[in-house]
Amino acid sequence: MACSIRPTLSSFRFSTVASRSLSRPFLRLPSITTRALGESNRLRATRMVRRDGNFMRVMASQASTAASPENTLEWVKQDKRRMLHVVYRVGDLDRTIKFYTECLGMKLLRKRDIPEERYTNAFLGYGPEDSHFVIELTYNYGIDKYDIGAGFGHFGIAVDDVAKTVELIRAKGGKITREPGPVKGGSTVIAFIEDPDGYKFELLERGPTPEPLCQVMLRVGDLKRSIEFYEKAFGMELLRTRDNPEYKYTIAMMGYGPEDKSTVLELTYNYGVKEYDKGNAYAQIAIGTDDVYKTAEAVKLAGGKITREPGPLPGINTKITACLDPDGWKTVFVDNVDFLKELE
Repeated sequence: MACSIRPTLSSFRFSTVASRSLSRPFLRLPSITTRALGESNRLRATRMVRRDGNFMRVMASQASTAASPENTLEWVKQDKRRMLHVVYRVGDLDRTIKFYTECLGMKLLRKRDIPEERYTNAFLGYGPEDSHFVIELTYNYGIDKYDIGAGFGHFGIAVDDVAKTVELIRAKGGKITREPGPVKGGSTVIAFIEDPDGYKFELLERGPTPEPLCQVMLRVGDLKRSIEFYEKAFGMELLRTRDNPEYKYTIAMMGYGPEDKSTVLELTYNYGVKEYDKGNAYAQIAIGTDDVYKTAEAVKLAGGKITREPGPLPGINTKITACLDPDGWKTVFVDNVDFLKELE
């Protein structure tokens, strides 16, 4: 069964054409890396300035400096980035859509069926994809159950009234795993629920927010290492940390804006736990960038692993790159301009 599951490619599918092109996970795709471009530019510069047996070395030197590690990592801080969507697999698409729309108040933004590749996608959220973080559900024909594993934690949703939301979910037959009440060691009212596939959602009581789908929580084996990686490679800001020695865990909130106005990544370190089983249900997060080539170089410099070299998708012009963080969590970076074109 495992080999028939679309591994983590659904976040690449921004249109029907893209979907069909990317349904083959192990297809080797032509791409031009930043390193290759840099070498090409260096050689071209050398040829251009060779004259009368002499070399003008200034231009080649400038090209080398432009691609230096320091410049690349500094560029990451200036890149225009936003968390676009999170991708995961479900066993009954209609059942999940019904739960998310009726119990969690999401809207079905679009749905796409690709029968020749035997999968269906559905995008849900609290606003349009060009300005909101959304969920991309993937249903693979004939697979009705997945292993969520122990590494994935939960999604966070900000609501006006946690108790009222919990009662609505209970009335609809939803599973409540933590009744409403203040968070341990704090005053924020929270509750936990599970969707029909077992994915956990934390409900957080907050005032109006432009980004209700506000958190993705993942567990990591070395919090300091993860913080440094997401700062350097992803350009995220460490918003805050909180240590809870009584319950033996520490969390770090990271993102591209304040927690009350944007979606953040919540990294959790449980004392003494270095590795987690990731299962086969959760897939990845997609993040927008102005340059997938520079992004890939930054990921490499920060110690990440590139699993899909940067370049355009076959058949369309959308440029992407994919990588793994030090714990093996996957992220796909998508060219900002190309992403908006695909939505059109």
